[in-house]
Amino acid sequence: MLEPEAAPPVRKRRRVEDAKVGPKQPWAPVEVLIDLCLKEGTPDQSLTYLLKKVKQRRGLLQLCCQKLKIFAMPMHNIKKILKMVQLESVQDLEVNCMWKLATLGRFAPHLGQMGSLRRLLLSHIHMTPQELYLDSISFLEGRLDQVLRCLKMPLETLSITNCLISESDLMHLSQCPSISQLKDLGLNGVNLTSMSSRPLQVLIERASATLQDLDLDECGIMDSQFSALLPALSCCSQLTTFSFCGNPISMAVLESLLHHTVGLSKLSHVLYPAPLESYEDVRGTLHLGCLAQLHTWMKQMLQESGRPGMVWFSANPCPHCGDWTFYDPEPILCPCYMPV
Repeated sequence: MLEPEAAPPVRKRRRVEDAKVGPKQPWAPVEVLIDLCLKEGTPDQSLTYLLKKVKQRRGLLQLCCQKLKIFAMPMHNIKKILKMVQLESVQDLEVNCMWKLATLGRFAPHLGQMGSLRRLLLSHIHMTPQELYLDSISFLEGRLDQVLRCLKMPLETLSITNCLISESDLMHLSQCPSISQLKDLGLNGVNLTSMSSRPLQVLIERASATLQDLDLDECGIMDSQFSALLPALSCCSQLTTFSFCGNPISMAVLESLLHHTVGLSKLSHVLYPAPLESYEDVRGTLHLGCLAQLHTWMKQMLQESGRPGMVWFSANPCPHCGDWTFYDPEPILCPCYMPV
């Protein structure tokens, strides 16, 4: 009699009660710190491998670089590599390339992402600019001569706005070979109160044959300084526009300016500050009646001088809100002066 085969033992499975599997935690990115030197020639095998891994890991591997040097290398290769670098980590950048200004412009977006940059060296950049704008540069004081040294051709436009410069900077500027053919000169917001007027006087004299637009707004120029500039201003035969708002000038100096410039046949617009005598108090409240008398007198003087078409109008910041108030010849007031 055949006996039935014994059934195979049943494996018991443990059941985990109430087990909860949480969401899979994302992996934190791994930062790799490296100093890069990009140059033409045989590619660095270790860098090639590292860039490949960065591309494969898609954000899990981040390439950080504190020191970056770029030598002769095609721009498209540079862009390809920098796309995989955390540019905000770059603190020291050296560019030694025979670039023209247009090529540097293509690189500028990458430079703008380097928020931690502490040292920048640009070498062998070929540029012959005719317009130079320096706006709100905090480190310009004592170094303007280094900027001017790079200029190889005459400038047509020079604008230095809201920058702190020294008297020696202004002296270097007045002696720079590239400013003798300036058409547009602006020193808006550059404080000249404590400086000698001589460097600025020389600067205006050297550019007097070509200068067309002159902006000395908010320079803190005092009466004595401004008086010293008048002979140089009277030589600017091509001057069409002159603005010097925001300077503490007296009525006597303003009158002297009119006499010195009324003979400039091309000068058509002068934007000047209300003289000190026009203020009612130290807070900067203007006496509108005094300003009206000033404009009437000025209009009469221009008529008698044969220059009725020359436009002189004043502009002053409102002491309450800071907006500019214009007078040409009647006041165009900001809302602070309007009755409620």
